[in-house]
Amino acid sequence: VQLQASGGGLVQTGGSLRLSCATSGFTLDYYAVAWFRQAPGKEREGVSCISSSDSSTYYTDSVKGRFTISRDLAVNTVYLQMNSLKPEDTAVYYCASHKYRRCSGYAEYEYNYWGQGTQVTVSS
Repeated sequence: VQLQASGGGLVQTGGSLRLSCATSGFTLDYYAVAWFRQAPGKEREGVSCISSSDSSTYYTDSVKGRFTISRDLAVNTVYLQMNSLKPEDTAVYYCASHKYRRCSGYAEYEYNYWGQGTQVTVSS
């Protein structure tokens, strides 16, 4: 099982990026997938999750209305569209697959596979 995150980069405040999480070795339709991020000096936090059971989506309060999570089963990829980026969005972003089909928060012990992370830097 592999998850590979990509799409990070340097962007100005108010800009947009789309992160991709390419998965292999498991059926994306069977497991929820979440995005996490870790800013310098801070703990890793959950950002967004998409359930495989009904494609329900969830967002942490700080990104609601700005970020959109989606998935394309044909290419086994989960996306995170990030708009109206702010300097406080600067972090390494990780994708992770949940043990089950439904999102149930962001407790890391519930996620069994992780991507390597992609850096997002938002300049002010």
